[in-house]
Amino acid sequence: MKIASISIVMLLLFMIGAVLLQVFLSSRENKWLGWVLPGISFSYSLLILCYISVLDSMGPWQVVAMLASTFFIANIPTIIFLVIYFTMRRRFKKNREMEKMQIQDL
Repeated sequence: MKIASISIVMLLLFMIGAVLLQVFLSSRENKWLGWVLPGISFSYSLLILCYISVLDSMGPWQVVAMLASTFFIANIPTIIFLVIYFTMRRRFKKNREMEKMQIQDL
């Protein structure tokens, strides 16, 4: 029980750290930094697909359904990272436009 609690806390800390890192990278001037974590996450989901074992008793549609569901579930972090990226980039562009308007007003 104690090991499970520690594992859950460590996993939550890792997830919070990854989200905070994505927010930090997405809010930088260089827009490519925000693509690092989504790229790593997407690559990891493709790696997961390579290690799925298919049984001989499975039909072709079962294999397709298993691969599709695994791919979708493995890409949930990628989707979260992309939402953070686009939200932060929109906010960054808005702030930059406001700064340009303030400079022009002077």
